[in-house]
Amino acid sequence: MNQKSLPPIPVKSRWQLIVVGISFIALVFSLIFKITSIASPNLPLLIAIILGGIPSTIQILTKLFKGNLGADSLAVIALITAFILNQYLAGVIIILMLASGQTLEVYAMRKASSVLLALSERMPAFVHRRTHGDIKDIPLADIHIDDEIVVYPHETCPVDGIVIEGCGSMDESYLTGEPYQISKAPGTAVLSGAINGETVFIIRTQKLPSDSRYASIVAVLQEAEQKRPTIRRIGDQIGAIFAPIALVLALAAWYFTGESIRFLAVLVIATPCPLLIAIPITLISAISMAARQAIIIKDPTVLEKLPTCRTAIFDKTGTLTYGKPVLTEILTAENIDPNFILQNVAGLERYSKHPLSGAILQAAEKNKLKLLNANSVSEQPGKGLSGVIAGNVISVTHRKKLMESHPQIIDQLPPTATGLECVILYNDKYAATIRFRDMPREESKSFISHLGHIHQFNKIMLVSGDRESEVNYLGKLLNLTEIYASQTPQQKLSIVRSEMKKAATLFMGDGINDAPALTAATVGIAFGQYSNVTAAAAGAVIMESTLQKVDGLIHISLATRKIVLQSAVGGMLLSLIGMGFAAAGFISPVAGAILQEIIDIAAIINALQLLWRPKIKTDFLKKDLNY
Repeated sequence: MNQKSLPPIPVKSRWQLIVVGISFIALVFSLIFKITSIASPNLPLLIAIILGGIPSTIQILTKLFKGNLGADSLAVIALITAFILNQYLAGVIIILMLASGQTLEVYAMRKASSVLLALSERMPAFVHRRTHGDIKDIPLADIHIDDEIVVYPHETCPVDGIVIEGCGSMDESYLTGEPYQISKAPGTAVLSGAINGETVFIIRTQKLPSDSRYASIVAVLQEAEQKRPTIRRIGDQIGAIFAPIALVLALAAWYFTGESIRFLAVLVIATPCPLLIAIPITLISAISMAARQAIIIKDPTVLEKLPTCRTAIFDKTGTLTYGKPVLTEILTAENIDPNFILQNVAGLERYSKHPLSGAILQAAEKNKLKLLNANSVSEQPGKGLSGVIAGNVISVTHRKKLMESHPQIIDQLPPTATGLECVILYNDKYAATIRFRDMPREESKSFISHLGHIHQFNKIMLVSGDRESEVNYLGKLLNLTEIYASQTPQQKLSIVRSEMKKAATLFMGDGINDAPALTAATVGIAFGQYSNVTAAAAGAVIMESTLQKVDGLIHISLATRKIVLQSAVGGMLLSLIGMGFAAAGFISPVAGAILQEIIDIAAIINALQLLWRPKIKTDFLKKDLNY
């Protein structure tokens, strides 16, 4: 990552860099004075303590007076002790430790956030808009929905939209994590932030730049920055426990040996505790990694809470299913070819906006049926669709309507079944019944089945607002026994609250009616491409409709928890061991300061390891189509 992609260094951090420089210069001049006897070697050390130590002491004491007893408060005690004991060299090294530790933390934070910042810098400031054949460059913010935008070769696509002209490919790896060129042709969707290949594309915008996929990912950085104080408090709370332990150990070493130098050595090794650095860096690294994979972590506590969830509640439509009806069966009257019916009905449905029309047209395309021309097409609410094809009247209606208009046909219909259906009349005679179903995602069964034995979920529930027959059908396919159908948003919320009294609960959905349950659950995860309301209510948003990304988020949270424990607990244990040796008189204050600095650097390097992982791990087979 180049330096350009990193954010500017805050003023406070620049001062810490100056303090690091002052400390180094003081150490160098102290060594020169000691060798040459030009002046007292303590003189440059005292100057460094005054210039660098006093501001740091005031800063930490301010926190202490506010009731924030963290591990860095030990630094003040150690620094004052070093000054009283005339251990000026140890005092300067303590100052160097504090300043360099904060500087390293800032750099690590910038490194962890640089992935997102690099994304934001790639978005063009101006775009090429085509209006009545003329192409003009306009500011990105001036784009409107349904504008025609020209994307030249190797440029970054500025908006989410649909290709209307051009055939080629785009690189979406920055957004999806998949290192492939994605083919594009008229009718295909494009994502803002994708890099164009060798072809000129004309894109019709579907979202404003501020609402695009790219903007959502970049917004993660702002979310993370806002949450960082909360993350910092977590470290301070643990530090509030560690600090008294270190102080008691230091006092005990002084009391039982009578050597005040051991008191100082113990405190130096305990300052500052690596957990203050490890926790925020690890979480920011995890947020950056997730954003590269199109997983928006709005609330960083999701990373802490998700591994503790033991109950998983899933909505049905759009979560465990695709949320789109698929034609599954054509039952025809005697001596009528199903393809004949499908071809005629598809000829009508291309003029309809009914949710089932897309499924019919998709089935006709799959069967390579040529669409027939229709005229006198009529679609009135509640009355169905009708039209004339080749002189024959085709009507698409439903059972309830037939009971009113053609009661004599009811007996010819097949028995009712689960799913959706429409009835086809050909010249006012019964011709066929077409059935549809919202199909489960290809990965739903394997994803659900692996949650228990791999991720320790004790209870998995299906809670949906859909009809009981549909929900029970899906539950049977997925081997689920805890099933609730026809649930209102209030009932979903009640179920979530009830389950949370028993165990930490994950809820996942994608509809507006899922928002209350998402907000109330221990962890709420949403498929975010459908509803801004749902996305706002969830702690994490999956920008791509695939359960593999959900499993990826679970693994990111597990890795985050593991790394935090490694860095924080491991660092504290190393510090405690070092403190034991210092209390026994084997480590001097200067050596202790150097040892603690090494522990801090190790904690930072370990906290950044998520950034070095090439991809998110998943542990279930995506394709399991035995439905």
